[in-house]
Amino acid sequence: MRVLLINGSPHAKGNTSIALAEVAKILEQEGIETVIVGIGVQPVRGCVACGSCRKNNTTCAFSDALYDHLLEILKEGVDGLVVGSPVYYAGPNGSLCALLDRLFYSAGTMLAYKPAAAVAVCRRGGASATFDRLNKYFTINNMPVVPSQYWNSVHGAAAGEALEDLEGLQTMRTLARNMAWMLRDLQAKHIPMGEDKKIKTSFVR
Repeated sequence: MRVLLINGSPHAKGNTSIALAEVAKILEQEGIETVIVGIGVQPVRGCVACGSCRKNNTTCAFSDALYDHLLEILKEGVDGLVVGSPVYYAGPNGSLCALLDRLFYSAGTMLAYKPAAAVAVCRRGGASATFDRLNKYFTINNMPVVPSQYWNSVHGAAAGEALEDLEGLQTMRTLARNMAWMLRDLQAKHIPMGEDKKIKTSFVR
């Protein structure tokens, strides 16, 4: 089993990295492979709703190294997803959302029914709104949301301060154990995932 962790912070060694590393550490102890991908500082194109990915086998019209790398990981196969983001104005990093918009719209079928979790990292406030925003990607894509002992938030401003949030780090470890439990449980039961043809209703004629 393999879990993809996306670090939505431009800082490769910041507090979001610390939070996700705590999750990855426990997953690895549970025998689950992890892959952590940081979005970095390069500009990220947002979705323009061109529909090209619907015609070209889940490939976005915009080709950039970050999107292409994540798409290759999904094609290789992942069993779970964790998305972490710093809090900017009570919401996730805009570059992360731009990337997730494209990834979920073009390749959401590769993530459907895979357990997922969001992690928010903030100095003081805005974690709940960020957590809620990221979870919406999962709940619109048939992805079971993994629980923990508290909302998945870790606090820290300057790089490294997240190490002082002992409750936040424990929440990350609990999240990882629950992810491992859910992955094993779903794999053991081989639950069939059937669905009707999707219906879309528009009231604009």
